[in-house]
Amino acid sequence: MNVRPHSARGFSLIEIVLALGVGGFCLIAVFGLLPVGVQTNRNATSQTAATGALASVIADLRATPTSSTTSTQYQITFGSSKTLYFNGAGQFATSLGPLSKYRLDVTFPSNEGFTHSPTYADLKVTWPAAAALANVSGSIEMFAAFDRN
Repeated sequence: MNVRPHSARGFSLIEIVLALGVGGFCLIAVFGLLPVGVQTNRNATSQTAATGALASVIADLRATPTSSTTSTQYQITFGSSKTLYFNGAGQFATSLGPLSKYRLDVTFPSNEGFTHSPTYADLKVTWPAAAALANVSGSIEMFAAFDRN
C-alpha cells in the first residue's frame, strides 16, 4: 500500500480544474466589458473636443467689439446663421471636408420687441460632421447671450 505522508502536500486535479474555470469565467467577464469601455472613452473624447470648439466660437463672439458686426476669428456675422466644420485637432473650415469631424451650427433667434437687449445665439455641435441630422453619433447644444449695447 502506498500512503502519502502528511508532509507531502499539493493540489489535486479537481482543484486545479475548478481554479482554472473560475479564472476563465472572470476573464470572459472582463473581456466582455472592454468594448463598452472603449466606446465610453471614444464618446468622452468626442464630447470634450466638441465642447472645446463650442467654447472657442463663443469666446470669439464675446470678444467681438460692439462696433463690429462680424467676429474676428470665425467671421460669424451677428444675426446671420453660419455653419462651421472642425477636424479632430480643432482646426475649422467653412465647408465640409474629408477631415471634418464636427459640425457647428450658429443661429440667432429673433430679438423682436427688445430694444436694449443682448444678442442671443444658439450653438449646436453634432458629430460626425457628414451625417444627416437623424444619424448623428452625438451632439451638444448651448444658448449664449452677448451684450452688444
